[in-house]
Amino acid sequence: MLNFEILASDGKARTGILKGTHGQTETPCFMPVATAGAIKGVRWEEVKSSGYSMVLSNIYHLYLRPGTELIENVGGIHKFVGWDGLILTDSGGFQVFSLGDLMKLTEEGVYFRSHIDGSKHFFSPELVIEYEEKIGVDIGMVLDECTPYPATREYAKHSLERTYRWAKRSIEARTSDKTAIFGIVQGGTFDDLRILSAKLTSDLPFDGVAIGGLSVGEPKEDMYRITSLIAPLLPYEKPRYLMGVGKPEDIIVAVEHGVDMFDCVMPTRNARNGTLFTWNGKLNIKSAKYKSDERPVDENCDCYTCRNFSRAYLRHLFASKEINALILNSIHNLHFYAQLMEKTREAIKNKQFKEFKKEFFSKYKTDEESFYYLT
Repeated sequence: MLNFEILASDGKARTGILKGTHGQTETPCFMPVATAGAIKGVRWEEVKSSGYSMVLSNIYHLYLRPGTELIENVGGIHKFVGWDGLILTDSGGFQVFSLGDLMKLTEEGVYFRSHIDGSKHFFSPELVIEYEEKIGVDIGMVLDECTPYPATREYAKHSLERTYRWAKRSIEARTSDKTAIFGIVQGGTFDDLRILSAKLTSDLPFDGVAIGGLSVGEPKEDMYRITSLIAPLLPYEKPRYLMGVGKPEDIIVAVEHGVDMFDCVMPTRNARNGTLFTWNGKLNIKSAKYKSDERPVDENCDCYTCRNFSRAYLRHLFASKEINALILNSIHNLHFYAQLMEKTREAIKNKQFKEFKKEFFSKYKTDEESFYYLT
């Protein structure tokens, strides 16, 4: 059973406690992505020590390998992967719809071929809820039709209507209150369709509501416009989740509009590619300018990597293709994101979020124009 309590607010930004069957987490929170039940490059001890108590997995990947039946038989997802905190599973809708010709969409559900071996499978809203309940996740996302970008108005409307019909079927398919279920708002980049989807989804008895179909290639201003428009329309007393959004600057802007939950592969994927996050912006450890740099990645960071190793050493490890390079980079990036969320929560509690945002963007260099963030 899910319980969400808002503890403090500053404008539309809010902080609270999200409690589930396997523990609790403070919000706003960032969920590291453990797609197949593991976060690449780090152990659970390092995830916990960085300050995380909730991670995200994917029912599509777990269903294909090792299989939901196997996970259920060994005692559920938490026991199987060795994580005793909260677990949210994405339904895999985005992954299924990304299969292109290997996928066929119908009103009943989605027929698709495995990206692993080409075998044939079928997902329906009811089956996704069944799988999520069987493996015992704390929060399960409904199967939705993830509207691509770009999409015509007609397509976006048809897509959100199907997502709504599937949402109602998902509610009816529930058999356990141990797994909370979140609905998903769609509607493309069309404001009126987004508003309609938000109302329809909010009227259903979900435990939380997510904004989907963003960060899929649309212009930054569209993502911000829709987030600022829709987040305040979602039920105040329920957690609000912005799916797949993970750039630090985007998180700060979304929190300002009342979003509580985030996820993205960015911290660990970027780490494996040699990109590290600092309070001054991103740092490319592959650059030759760090060859003799004895400073830590970020002098304001107290993670294991920054306490013990220099930029020069991390560059050497990456150039030498040492596995430790990926591990140490991932530890740092995960720690940075955890600290970002902790400082965000503290700013809200102290009614200083606007000041925190201003200070953050005065130092953090982004790839886009600053007017996106300072308005």
